Amino acid sequence: MARFEATVDIDRPVAEVFAFLADGENDRKFSPRVQAISKQPAGPTAVGTVFRSTVKDAGMTTRREFRISDLVAPARIRWNEVSTNLVTAREGGYHLEPLANGRTADQGRGGGLLIMGPSGRRRRTVRRHRAA
Repeated sequence: MARFEATVDIDRPVAEVFAFLADGENDRKFSPRVQAISKQPAGPTAVGTVFRSTVKDAGMTTRREFRISDLVAPARIRWNEVSTNLVTAREGGYHLEPLANGRTADQGRGGGLLIMGPSGRRRRTVRRHRAA
């Protein structure tokens, strides 16, 4: 499985970035591949919350299901993909760190899927790892 890491500087305070990303229904606001997304159960996102989405990648429409596996405000959001598709992101997440001037660094990590957070990116470094 391919593994990805990225570092992104976001022009927003860490608490604001965490709140935005923790509400997975915001994925449609920054990922044009997401056509629809819903959350179960209703209410605040917590460990065990499931997001179901319809996405279009390379002309193929697929249904995705992600379960929140770790949620530590305002620093960490992790998920596991429950669905199986041709390309499956077994795990992924965000590791947020406050920067100077009210900015946030997102050190996203995932296996197969890379989603960037809210606008305001200034620096982006992407590394890809192959499992042995």
